[in-house]
Amino acid sequence: MDISVKNVFDLQSEIIRLEKLKQTQEIELKKRFNSPSAIFASVMTVFPKSPSADGAKVSHTLFSQDVIGLISRVLLPLTLNKTLFKRSNFIVKTLVGILSQKASNYISEDSVTTVWGRVKSIFTKKPGTAVKQATVTPASQKLP
Repeated sequence: MDISVKNVFDLQSEIIRLEKLKQTQEIELKKRFNSPSAIFASVMTVFPKSPSADGAKVSHTLFSQDVIGLISRVLLPLTLNKTLFKRSNFIVKTLVGILSQKASNYISEDSVTTVWGRVKSIFTKKPGTAVKQATVTPASQKLP
């Protein structure tokens, strides 16, 4: 936006316009960040959701992952090195770190939700799987 300033009055009017613009932007920002949930939602926009099932191609970079993927990049090597490979040497721990970094690309919110749903379905009782009561027919009636 080019505004030509030819005299002092043009300069003063431009200063007033910019101050009003600044005030309106401040008001809009205060509205957007008025609660902790609004701040959290704004921060979460930095991390995209996991890729949808529409077949969109997603590159595996640091910020193309969702929050679960980013957390797994840190927790997976840390957990493996502190538990399974506790008394391993430096080379094994480095290899575990590299391989778990690669594996964290495949861990997403969708995959964790799917696995959690499968585990939960094992332990929950499904409707319609209750034991049916057996009916006894008299011997005089023939079964079809």
